[in-house]
Amino acid sequence: MAELPYKIIDGKAVAAKIKKEIADEVACLKKEGRKTPHLAAILVGHDGGSETYVASKVRTCEELGFESSLIRYEDDVTEEELLMKVEELNNDDGIDGFIVQLPLPSRISSQKIIESIDYRKDVDGFHPINVGRLALGLPCFKSATPAGITELLKHYEIETKGKHCVILGRSNIVGKPAAMLMMQKSSPGDCTVTVCHSHSENLKEMCRKADIIIAALGVPEFVKAEMVKDGAVVIDVGTTRLPSSVTKSGYKLTGDVAFNEVAPKCSYITPVPGGVGPMTIVSLMQNTLLAAKNGIYK
Repeated sequence: MAELPYKIIDGKAVAAKIKKEIADEVACLKKEGRKTPHLAAILVGHDGGSETYVASKVRTCEELGFESSLIRYEDDVTEEELLMKVEELNNDDGIDGFIVQLPLPSRISSQKIIESIDYRKDVDGFHPINVGRLALGLPCFKSATPAGITELLKHYEIETKGKHCVILGRSNIVGKPAAMLMMQKSSPGDCTVTVCHSHSENLKEMCRKADIIIAALGVPEFVKAEMVKDGAVVIDVGTTRLPSSVTKSGYKLTGDVAFNEVAPKCSYITPVPGGVGPMTIVSLMQNTLLAAKNGIYK
């Protein structure tokens, strides 16, 4: 079988390795009689994507020996009720970290909920204090998806120093924190970073100059071969559900990159699924373990 001209960045394999390391550490903590990490998740409504993500997080907690709690609310929950529950979890010494699964119903202010979370339990890394510390290069809970991306780059020993990294998307969850991580004085890092978005002009030309492209727009197969230079590293964060007649679920996850046409031009590329996704959950678990050990905020 002919060798592919590009290398697949296997997020599943890297996540499995890190999960084993975390599970071993948790087993040691238990053996020493120390606290078992406990992650809680608040889930509002029955959005298919959110249900899948939260179920995966709960399942991963079981695999790693964590304790987990799932707190469910119907779509009609009030903002006040959610804020009360957040305050309760903030004050619960048994809970090391917790997340509020997004998106929330439009009538509820997601930002207000995020800001009400104790930053020392904010294992999603969304609180302004964690985001601000990230910008300054200080210890913090890093946003899970960008942290997962840098773990993949580190594992595959992909050189980032002095490289031009183009990030497609400026969300608070992926685009902005990814930009901050890629420009840090660290490895991975030390990149020259360009953040592109819906109002960027000459977007294709900017992408063609990139050594590393991180696609996080949420637009299926937006990145085409003509936008990628030979030898580029392409990280696909997109996970859009599209209808499919060939899958049991009736849908398929599609990335922001037209994989089949882009891959032959790349040195490295992540698939969807199986690329960045598994690393997001692992990063969340790493943050929870750090929280349980008071590894950042003493």
